[in-house]
Amino acid sequence: MLTWRDLITYYVLFFLHLETRPVTLAGITRHPTEEWMAQMARNGVDGIDGPLLPVRFVLHDRDTKFCHSFRNVLRSGGVQPIVLPARSPNLNSFAERWVRSIKSECLAKLILFGEASLRRTIAEFVKHYHHERNHQGKENMLLFPAPRSRPSRPDSALKCRERLGGLLKFYEYAA
Repeated sequence: MLTWRDLITYYVLFFLHLETRPVTLAGITRHPTEEWMAQMARNGVDGIDGPLLPVRFVLHDRDTKFCHSFRNVLRSGGVQPIVLPARSPNLNSFAERWVRSIKSECLAKLILFGEASLRRTIAEFVKHYHHERNHQGKENMLLFPAPRSRPSRPDSALKCRERLGGLLKFYEYAA
C-alpha cells in the first residue's frame, strides 16, 4: 500500500469455509503481533457472532503468526487448529485461490492510500465475491445470489452493475 512516505505492507486475516466458500474478513493490521492474533481468534470463536461458531477445524499454514496463543484460544472455543505440512500449497488451495483472485482482480489494479481505502476495497470485493461473481468450482453459480422479486428473463434487457468505480462488474437481466 502506498502512503505519503513509503510503501507499507498490511496483513489481512480471513476465514474461508471450505464447503460453501464464504469468506469472513477477520482483521487488517500492519503488525500482526501475538496479542492481535489472539484477539482475532477470540473474535472468531465469540459465542454470539463469531464466524467460527459452527466450525470444528481450522486449517492454517506454518507461518509463525499463527502462534500458540492463537491456537489455544481456538481450542478454548471448541475449534481444533490443524497445521498444514510444510511446502504444501495444494492442501490450502481454496484460500490460495481466494488470495490470488483478490490480488489479480482487484488489488493489483488499484493504488490505495491508507488503511481505510484498503478496508473499503476488500469489503467491496468480498460482497462481489459472495453475491455477484460466478464460481467455476460451484458449477459456475453465484455463492449467495440476491433474492429477486421476480425471476429474471433472458428476453429482457441486460443490466451491468459495478463496484469500485467499474473495476468489478456483474451482468444480469433486468427484472
